[in-house]
Amino acid sequence: MDEAQAARSLLSAQAVRERAHEMLTAGLRGELEHFTVDMDALVPAAQVVSELIRINYPDLNVPFHARWRHFVIGARDLWTERAAQAAWPTPAAKARAEFDVAIVSVLLDAGAGPAWKYLDVATEQVVSRSEGLAVASLRMFEAGAFSSDPADPLRADAERLAHLKHEEIADGFQSMVGNRLVGVEGRAELLASLGKTVAANPRVFAREDRARPGGLYDHLASVAEAGKLPAPRILEALLEHLGPIWPSRLSLGGIPLGDTWRHPAIRRDDTTNGLVPIHKLSQWLAYSLIEPLQWSGITVTDIDGLTGLAEYRNGGLFVDAGVLRLRDPEAAIHPNPVGSALVVEWRALTVALLDQIAALIRQQWELTIDEFPLARVLEGGTWAAGRRLARDKRADGSPPIAVESDGTVF
Repeated sequence: MDEAQAARSLLSAQAVRERAHEMLTAGLRGELEHFTVDMDALVPAAQVVSELIRINYPDLNVPFHARWRHFVIGARDLWTERAAQAAWPTPAAKARAEFDVAIVSVLLDAGAGPAWKYLDVATEQVVSRSEGLAVASLRMFEAGAFSSDPADPLRADAERLAHLKHEEIADGFQSMVGNRLVGVEGRAELLASLGKTVAANPRVFAREDRARPGGLYDHLASVAEAGKLPAPRILEALLEHLGPIWPSRLSLGGIPLGDTWRHPAIRRDDTTNGLVPIHKLSQWLAYSLIEPLQWSGITVTDIDGLTGLAEYRNGGLFVDAGVLRLRDPEAAIHPNPVGSALVVEWRALTVALLDQIAALIRQQWELTIDEFPLARVLEGGTWAAGRRLARDKRADGSPPIAVESDGTVF
């Protein structure tokens, strides 16, 4: 492969899964610098997850892990309420708006920090972490903060995003002294980069409307065959067309690799040697675009073609449950850079172990992958179990390993 081909080979869920399982194999051999792996602890961890699923979803009718779940406060589905008041002329117009809000909201979804909270005036609820970030971004979207057209607030325009200031993000998220949101500047820079990237690619993002993130819906609809679209194609489109939005890290053949890192356990005889793709936020976004596609009439297939998400709730589950053990426990205390070998190991191992725990849960309930895909395991599921264990073990519910976040990875 030339360098460009090599780079593109890393921009897929298949590459994430393949290399994550190689990391797990190295861990099982005792070859990793920072972690040991105890697979005997995976069975009780799976039991914790399955018990939570049964408590929260007795009929096992678990929705997909997606941003839309975080727009629900109590019994109120805030997006459904707002969408019911809108008058979109076509299902495609509605889907573009849903792509807009999902893309912007997910890109604002990196870790908020343990202290930040958001007061939602309309519901009189105080929410934090991912739910708080979701509601805050939704309220900004509803108010037209991402639109350049006052008559059409429920949209995100490339031009507006490109000029959004970090002070506007701080105001919208109620970030202030005593309630600081981690990584405000990084979030604003990411949205500005999104706006510029979308504006520079009208072939994809302005097929039916002015340049907007939601234009990706029209592109995906155009590549669906007989009304069907495999979920991995969503991720590949995101990585291809939104790859330039990520901060400058690794690149190969002039192609930015996004959420890809180096680790010596991954060995190849080509220029991808030592490279570990994760693509967490892009996969979280891919999961979050499945339902708007389905709502518009497009059938999304091969949902399990996407991988689990390497973030601190899923990763924390395996550390707190004893599946993953640090060789040096002191390393958990001091913040670790996201590109450190420790964090790369942790994240890759998390992706592989999510496949393992999902298989155990399906086996226990005698369900197939199609009946209970990973998207349901995550939602039901591992994310909730990771949060519960974190609260049981630490008063502030923080993750078991401290990580330096720039607002664009976790």
